[in-house]
Amino acid sequence: MPTRPTILRTLIATAALPLALVSPAWGGASAPAAADDDVPATLCAPAGALRGPDHQWAVVSLCAGSGTPVMAVSAPAACGYPATKARYACRTSGTWTAARNGVTVASGTLPGSGEYPGPGTYEITARVRVRSAPAAVDLIGTVHTTLTLTAPKPRATHRVVTDRTTLRRNATTTVTYTVYRDSDAGDGNARLGLIAREGSGARIATDDPRCVNPLVGRYPARTRLSHSLDCALTDLQPGHPDTVRVRVTLGSVCSTVVSKLGYWMPRGQDLYTGGMLAGPTVDCV
Repeated sequence: MPTRPTILRTLIATAALPLALVSPAWGGASAPAAADDDVPATLCAPAGALRGPDHQWAVVSLCAGSGTPVMAVSAPAACGYPATKARYACRTSGTWTAARNGVTVASGTLPGSGEYPGPGTYEITARVRVRSAPAAVDLIGTVHTTLTLTAPKPRATHRVVTDRTTLRRNATTTVTYTVYRDSDAGDGNARLGLIAREGSGARIATDDPRCVNPLVGRYPARTRLSHSLDCALTDLQPGHPDTVRVRVTLGSVCSTVVSKLGYWMPRGQDLYTGGMLAGPTVDCV
């Protein structure tokens, strides 16, 4: 029984494969959902069949979840080896991209997620590795399919804006971040994180007592990241935004500063109840 990894070729379906599991090697467009199908859901479609030199095979689908702030993509597979009748468990890994109207709108690792761009028809392409347990199948190849997602993009509950969009080398720039909560759901807690490029010499500081440069290293180390800042906000309300004013100091090396916001939502006793959104990036000129 072969166990070595093999580089596989995309297969136009043949009688050697269990074709009942898949349409021809490249998946076609998924059937549009009903017009009122606007709830979060996962949609799957055949994406390709892979074959190795010793007749190992893998039939791969691509799935995308919609209707939540993220689009989760996975690549379930069925795989086998003609010399045995054993049923294999298949493990898939790799990377994916999603394009709409020819423009890539999301990408990530498998399984993984990116921001949900909203309803539309997406060309999803994945570079996958399919391995079986027990070891008999180890195939690598590219598959793709078309998925039509109908769930609307969820309305944003929080947002972050800045009063500046650029930083300068060899200067200290004051930047004000304003955090809004636009939904009655959840509560007033949020964590604003800012980070410059590591190793650039950038420093982020503030006099705001809600903020701290993160601590790194094992106890009793007291080293803190001067290029990063973490701010705990507790008084966010609809109609009552909060502001954080920081000083960003750059040397001769340019660095952008990216921002992220984590926040709570209802069902506080559930484990996963919050969200994370990307705030504005302040560029260096």
